[in-house]
Amino acid sequence: MSVLQYTEISNIASDKINILGRTGKKRQPLPVFFNGGGVEVVVTGSEFWIDLETDSDVNEMWVALEINGAFIARQMLLPGEHSLCLFRSMEKTTPKRVRLYRELQAMNDDPKVKLLFKGFKHDGEFQNVPVYSRKLEFIGDSITSGEGSYGAFDDVDWIPMYMSASANYATMTAKALNADYHLVSQGGWGVFCGWDNDVRHNLPSVYEKVCGLAKGEMNEELGAQEEYDFASWQPDAIIVNLGTNDVTSFNQPEFLNPDDGKTYKMRTNTDGTRNREDELKIVSAIIDFLTMLRKHNPNAQIIWSYGMLGSDLNLVITEGINKYKENAGDEKVSFFQLPNTTMETFGSHMHPGPKSHQNAAKELVDYLRNKLGWFE
Repeated sequence: MSVLQYTEISNIASDKINILGRTGKKRQPLPVFFNGGGVEVVVTGSEFWIDLETDSDVNEMWVALEINGAFIARQMLLPGEHSLCLFRSMEKTTPKRVRLYRELQAMNDDPKVKLLFKGFKHDGEFQNVPVYSRKLEFIGDSITSGEGSYGAFDDVDWIPMYMSASANYATMTAKALNADYHLVSQGGWGVFCGWDNDVRHNLPSVYEKVCGLAKGEMNEELGAQEEYDFASWQPDAIIVNLGTNDVTSFNQPEFLNPDDGKTYKMRTNTDGTRNREDELKIVSAIIDFLTMLRKHNPNAQIIWSYGMLGSDLNLVITEGINKYKENAGDEKVSFFQLPNTTMETFGSHMHPGPKSHQNAAKELVDYLRNKLGWFE
């Protein structure tokens, strides 16, 4: 049996570990806040383990494992401390590229959810990790959280098992372009309001924090509410996939905001069309968000990608983009129509399934290659 040594995350040299996803200042243990966040290492040895800690109330943690770029497994982690074997009985001298990452989105409604990576037990040596020369940031809702990417069409439970970064158009796009990537997403949220008219549930309101979605004292201690250091990771392109929940809100009941005691409702006209004043609220939110994105990411190409669950908001989104470009003189912003999900490509919970994510990734990869000249 191999003699295993232990190495804490913080004791691994920066050229021998890729920290995946947005992080704050804390490195030991390493908080993993977002889906797609985690670690990547290249190691020799025959056996490799990770020590980690999780907690949750009703939304248990899920993680996924890849070795040498191939998907190996995904699994549920119940609350507690865990030592997971990532591989064993492999040829000792051959380097293995190991990537372990969080499947579950940041859980805004469950402040108890956490995932901490502590260290590795191994009988080999860490080697230099791949250096990604390309960086992509994806901002979105349940689609970017991979809701429905696992499970059968008839599965309708809203549970973490059906969410993923592993079967996700964003991850697929980044892999095809050999890019590092960040995901910032939350199911049910929009650019102006959530699906249920909750005006607090908009991604711009949390974008400037490390993980503004993660609430509670525990997450605050882990650094979730720190101001994010944008200079530490500048994307080549930002892909925004928002609008699906904003348009849904027009057909939902009014929302009583407990924070201010006011009622909010995106209205429709008597003929069923959307109220123009409320459409303009979305237009204004798009302009403001693009302004925020450009402030923090001065050189990024920004692509507003939309359409996997309908394209009803196309004209409103493009109106917001065009007004922003006219006001800011910013030509590095564009709109891209994603292919719609069909009855054949739905997954669980009436969300895009793996085939829909594959279709979207294929189209988005071609668009980004043309936009950024990434043909090699």
